This record gives sequence, C-alpha cells and structure tokens, in this order.
Amino acid sequence: MPKDLHSNVCEKSVFSKLYKQYATSLHDFLYYKYGLGTQANDMMQEAFVSLWEACKNVTPSKAKSFLFTVANNKVLNELKHQKVVLKYQKTIPKQYTNETPEFLMRQDQFLQQYQRALSNLSEEQRVAFSLSKIEGKKHKEIAELLGITQKAVEYRIYSAFDSLKSELKNFKLK
Repeated sequence: MPKDLHSNVCEKSVFSKLYKQYATSLHDFLYYKYGLGTQANDMMQEAFVSLWEACKNVTPSKAKSFLFTVANNKVLNELKHQKVVLKYQKTIPKQYTNETPEFLMRQDQFLQQYQRALSNLSEEQRVAFSLSKIEGKKHKEIAELLGITQKAVEYRIYSAFDSLKSELKNFKLK
C-alpha cells in the first residue's frame, strides 16, 4: 500500500481531488443499490459533508471506504425511519372516548353557559379575568397593561369570578 503524501483530507486541493474521483461512483452506488433517484445526490453530498467534518481523522487512502460506509449508513437510517413512519401511518386513532353521553352533554351545556356568563361580564371584568385565567398573567402585569392599580385588577377578577360562580351555580366550581 503506497504511503499517503498527506496525513488527512483537510486541505482544499486534496478534498477537491477526492470529490472529483469518488462523487460519480458514490452517486451511482446509492442510485443502483437503493433506487433513490433524486435523493442519491443528496445522500452523496451528505457523505462528503461528513468527510469534511471528520477530515482530520481520515487519510486520503481511507477516504473512499469512509465515504461509502457513511453514505450506506445514512441511507439505511433513512430507510429505517421511513419504515417507522409507515408503521405509525397505518395505525388508526381510536374513534371513541371513555366518557358517557351524559358527561359529554353536560360538558357542552357547561361550555354554553360559561360563554353566556362571560358575555354578561362587563368589558373591564372580562379583560382582567381573561388576562389572568386564560393567558396566565400576574396581577401586576395586568395592572401595567391596563394602566390601573393592582387592587383594581384584583377587584375586577374577584367580581368576575363571583359573577361567574353565581351564573354557573348548578356546576361545581373551584
């Protein structure tokens, strides 16, 4: 085996020479072995990128073996991934729930009453309540956003909650 003039393939001229020497044969290998079509070129490019990233550890005499091994492994990993994707595409999500029809009906009724109760709140109460309970903002943040005191925000949220509780009295609220 002839001794390499270069210890690695990090030099631009060496890498370019390797690319010109092996690109076509690597592309053809991927195309004929796996029938990748347009993906063969992408996998070939990825193999050369991997070679460039590992250029300090690969000598020019080992570059061909490195390229073909990396390209082959990339294709096999991609095929494994596609197998998993196909497996999960075949699984059918369940079309049922464990809730009783009565529960689902009560849930719909509650949602309708809740929306009606929210629409009955004053604009100030609804805004403060929504910022607090839906968006999760703190009272201090709401006060800064609305340009009012923190006590006013607390009062608006409390009065909105109190109003909602009275309108939704046949449902348990915490």
